[in-house]
Amino acid sequence: MKKIPQISEAELEVMKIIWKHPAINTNEVIEKLSKTSDWSPKTIQTMLLRLIKKGALKNHKEGRIFVYTANVEESDYIEVESHSFLNRFYNGTLNSMVLNFLEKDKLSEHEINELYQILEDRKNKRKH
Repeated sequence: MKKIPQISEAELEVMKIIWKHPAINTNEVIEKLSKTSDWSPKTIQTMLLRLIKKGALKNHKEGRIFVYTANVEESDYIEVESHSFLNRFYNGTLNSMVLNFLEKDKLSEHEINELYQILEDRKNKRKH
């Protein structure tokens, strides 16, 4: 599995914008984040710089503005974070997590049916 840099919760919000809008400039990032947060433009620029230092982002200059693209694929990040979550809270096993949700009545009937369908589809795929 690819090495993924540590990304804080706040930095993750910046990454979500960049994953959704590849090749986005500084002003566009600030505009989009100002709709969902009360961060100052300076704070957002600091997070962009931090993400570049960590290797999660890269940038290049177009005229007088910087354009950002992700060095980390969203799917890779989600995979690593999912494994980390399972290891921290459920000893690395998915079935422990699902069992916990079932025992605590955290899954609705609809979610249980949806999960069942996903498992059935996966099982049928493996047969072929």
